[in-house]
Amino acid sequence: MQPRSRWIAPLGFLLFLLAAPYEAWAQEDTLNSGDTAWMLTASVLVLFMTIPGLSLFYAGLVRAKNVLSVMMQCFAITCMVTILWTLYAYGLAFGDGGALNAFVGMGNVMLSNIGVGTVSGTIPESVFQMFQLTFAIITPALIVGAFAERMKFSAMLWFMAIWLTIVYAPVAHWVWGGGWLGEMGVLDFAGGTVVHINAGIAALVLCIVLGKRRGYPETPMAPNSLVLTVVGASMLWVGWFGFNAGSQLAADGVAGMAMAVTHICTATAAFTWMVVEWVRHGKPSALGIATGAVAGLVAITPASGTVGPIGAILIGIASGVLCFFAATSLKRAMGYDDSLDVFGVHGVGGFVGAILTGVFTAEMFGGAGLDGGIGSQVVLQFIGAAATIVYSGVLTWIILKVLDGAIGLRVTADEEAEGLDLALHDERGFSL
Repeated sequence: MQPRSRWIAPLGFLLFLLAAPYEAWAQEDTLNSGDTAWMLTASVLVLFMTIPGLSLFYAGLVRAKNVLSVMMQCFAITCMVTILWTLYAYGLAFGDGGALNAFVGMGNVMLSNIGVGTVSGTIPESVFQMFQLTFAIITPALIVGAFAERMKFSAMLWFMAIWLTIVYAPVAHWVWGGGWLGEMGVLDFAGGTVVHINAGIAALVLCIVLGKRRGYPETPMAPNSLVLTVVGASMLWVGWFGFNAGSQLAADGVAGMAMAVTHICTATAAFTWMVVEWVRHGKPSALGIATGAVAGLVAITPASGTVGPIGAILIGIASGVLCFFAATSLKRAMGYDDSLDVFGVHGVGGFVGAILTGVFTAEMFGGAGLDGGIGSQVVLQFIGAAATIVYSGVLTWIILKVLDGAIGLRVTADEEAEGLDLALHDERGFSL
């Protein structure tokens, strides 16, 4: 062997060791085609939850004269939120807020920092922002159910635009964008706090400020088509796999478990609601089992990335029971007219899921494990839920009072009697 040649192998090995960390670092933000394909699919599934899923779910629950109005509201919210998200709201939720970063993000106006080659983790940032956009769409759309059949279309648009800007985007930043709740250690894998508690408390405030539908509760206001409602609920169930499993932002084992526990909890909650209703009222109903499924979907959302099947079963039972009583007994006792039970299902279900995430994420229940134990995590979960309730509730009330003074919130008595389909849109949902 030549004197110099004996150094070739050791030098090569040394260069490999030196290069390996840099190669690993370079691949941290390298596009992964499998993750990208899954996130493209997940984004479609979550958009599918709003249109047509939520639209049909709500459309079946209102009276026939208002069926198009709630579908129109969901469709218009989808369009408007997309524009606002592109213009500035994505930056508020996921931008770097500098000195204010604990509370709100900034920058990325008109997605100016996103190009074809811009990567976020292992997926294109264009896909990441699209996935997050679908969350920003469905959250205000959920609130539609609280004021169904009595709110002006123009007032609804103004409310949703302002609420997205000063309520949803900051809360999303608190939890997912590097803000104070996420840094504190609050767990919210897919939106129990950001989406459901946020929308649920806003819905409660809105229906109280707006007032009851004329004739409620003395006048029967039966759903016009439970077939549409069950179809919509079924679409929500399927689309929710993108909601929860997609929140891992990767096609891996966590996403797989998130999908599994989402299905387990949903089935358990639906069955539990059905049984409770059967015992209390003598017969199980299609409306009950469909609503129970939505309650289970809501409750597992914050926990889906960190709990196992045991936790999913127990969260399903808890949400099925508690949401049933919130949407029936609590609603009657408090006397508010939450038309389609947004608070009872999303507000209460989101709170139940958020708190129980702090329990069933523990390894003793088959979860991913907690850094500080169940007690301390439950306290953190409560802080996150309480902060969102106060912030969303107060800001929602202020927005509504300002809009009511400026343009008015409710349709006239004649328009409400005629139905919003004809009064606001000059169309009929059904021409039979």
